Amino acid sequence: MPRHLLNPMDFSVEELYKLMDLAGDIERNPDKYAHACDRKILATCFYEPSTRTRLSFEAAMYRLGGHVLGFSSANSSSAAKGESVSDTLRMISCYADICAMRHPKEGAAFVGAQKASIPLINAGDGGHQHPTQTLTDLLTIHSLHGAFEGLTVGLCGDLKFGRTVHSLINALTRYEGVKFVLISPPELKVPSYITEMLEQKGYEYKEVISLDEAIPELDILYMTRVQKERFFNEEDYVRMKDFYILDKEKMSHAKPDMLVLHPLPRVNEISVEVDDDPRAAYFQQAQYGMYIRMALILTLLGIEVE
Repeated sequence: MPRHLLNPMDFSVEELYKLMDLAGDIERNPDKYAHACDRKILATCFYEPSTRTRLSFEAAMYRLGGHVLGFSSANSSSAAKGESVSDTLRMISCYADICAMRHPKEGAAFVGAQKASIPLINAGDGGHQHPTQTLTDLLTIHSLHGAFEGLTVGLCGDLKFGRTVHSLINALTRYEGVKFVLISPPELKVPSYITEMLEQKGYEYKEVISLDEAIPELDILYMTRVQKERFFNEEDYVRMKDFYILDKEKMSHAKPDMLVLHPLPRVNEISVEVDDDPRAAYFQQAQYGMYIRMALILTLLGIEVE
């Protein structure tokens, strides 16, 4: 049976370190891996819009010497005719060697994996999981900060619907001494199953509304946009979308080595004036996303490069 990545916890801590080491080697020695996936095909099945995730998967496969096929919206696939995810994955398995799938419904990747005969990578399923973004976040922190243990991590914005937030919190609970500061308006607070999990595992956390109050103690600030596509009515979205805006004034109260991460795309939650701050790591983060996806493709395909 092929190995899939459906959840960030599908890899052990040791395997994650190996994956990050491989991504680091790819970054340093790109020519070494330029033909690692010759004649291999990646299928990108994206049932909802994406820029960074889809293009970084495609760039990753092309830089490994492979090829890409797929679709970028449900309307341009047989899903528009009523084809099930299971049937689509069965069909894709006939054409490709590995598949990355994004879907608006929670659990869709798990359903697809039951029928896929090739490795399936969950590229985001609804508001549930986004494991390759989590791998990207971990690689960024590991590369720029050096360690996970003992970090104080602030997660700010849409903590209710933000699948990147849920995945990252889960992943960071594998490392000792991590403290979480959950910064959101009451309407967008993190789901109770997340805080219950933190309590059960004995991790320190607090929920606050004010970013100004929280920012001085943070080692990592993970900003998120308020996701219009997750709201049921326009009025609630408009009321929430400008709740947090990170600007130079707020950054002046942060630690000199605090990292600002963002899964992107941003709307206006990070002012463009912050982009030139050396602590702003979100565009580097996007590049790390390509390297970790290259490492993941090689790992799931069982390809070793000497």
